Amino acid sequence: MAAEKDTATLPQIDVRPPNLGEMWHSTVHWFSLHYPQILIAIGAGVIVYSLLTVLRGVGGRLKGHPGDTLGLANVVGRAFARTTHFFMVMVAARLVVSYARPPEMVLKTIAFLFTIAAVFQCAIWAREIILGLVERRTSADEGQSLANAMGLIRVLVTFALFAIALIVVLDNLGVNVTGLVAGLGIGGIAIGLAAQGIFSDLFAALSIIFDKPFRLGEVITYDQTTARVERIGLKSTHLRAMSGEKKVISNANLLQKEITSLQTLAQRRVSFAIGIIYQTPEDKAEAIPAILKEIVEAEGHVFVNAGLVSFGASSLDYQLNFDVPDPDTHDYFGSRHSVGLAIWKRFNAEGIEFAYPTQTSFTAAPDGRAIMPYPEVQPVVRVGQPQRGAQG
Repeated sequence: MAAEKDTATLPQIDVRPPNLGEMWHSTVHWFSLHYPQILIAIGAGVIVYSLLTVLRGVGGRLKGHPGDTLGLANVVGRAFARTTHFFMVMVAARLVVSYARPPEMVLKTIAFLFTIAAVFQCAIWAREIILGLVERRTSADEGQSLANAMGLIRVLVTFALFAIALIVVLDNLGVNVTGLVAGLGIGGIAIGLAAQGIFSDLFAALSIIFDKPFRLGEVITYDQTTARVERIGLKSTHLRAMSGEKKVISNANLLQKEITSLQTLAQRRVSFAIGIIYQTPEDKAEAIPAILKEIVEAEGHVFVNAGLVSFGASSLDYQLNFDVPDPDTHDYFGSRHSVGLAIWKRFNAEGIEFAYPTQTSFTAAPDGRAIMPYPEVQPVVRVGQPQRGAQG
């Protein structure tokens, strides 16, 4: 009896299928009673739909605005251009349906369809805005690297936004989505741990593309390597060393190093070490900085400084520093060659001799007198032969 009593107190759920005949008769009865309001609501709905269509067309025109392909107007226009006809119809119906006083079932159906249309339309708008802002943050000169990254970003953003939209729709249907959200979270953590290295290189690639520590075609230096960037992939970066070999390094490993970009130099410093002999006259040794300045400026470079820096073992050591402006136009190696050759020619003309490693040995007797390092040999005079220089 207690079990029967408890069962009796439970709410009774009507699981019978809806009677389509009753729905049809109620709809016909409603239309016969409120047809003026229904016609007015249909007209208002058409007006609302037409206004939304105009806004959609404006978005399409903003999307194609010349000269502003990555501007904010383009981002907003691209989002409006992706407005679906189903969403516009449901917005118009939802705004005017209450005026026509429809049956409860019709009102709930329109409200449910409007919720689905609004949720997925918001996901589409959010996707277009996010992708547009990402493309606006980057530049069009990234080439294939940006295309690969955008393909992956589009997939990730689309999956995330539509998964959220699906959960929202299921929640509005009364489905308990707590377990589903927890399952997706645990699955995401497991996938992230399993593919930790791949995701590390992936996000490093996105960081390279968006933060731009270097770009395609630039010459960079890391560790002891100087190379030109040939391709930025989602897993690794491909470079071409100055010596010709191809180098491949993972993106995460590359970003952990100190990277020096040689592409964006406004000028590049060149240093020359010059050694002259100690027998150089004082006036010529004093004039060397001025001579070096004339040579550098005649070659079209920027003179920084020059002067005597040390007394070497076999030379007076000078150092020349000058800057090569606009290294992209003036070849760095060629500039060193032209200046070095000009110094050699000018020094030869001035009678200034370059030093080379030499060593002089002096031999002393026990009393300190300098003596020859070998014994003196007396000339040998043979008997019967006249001495050199004697009269015949």
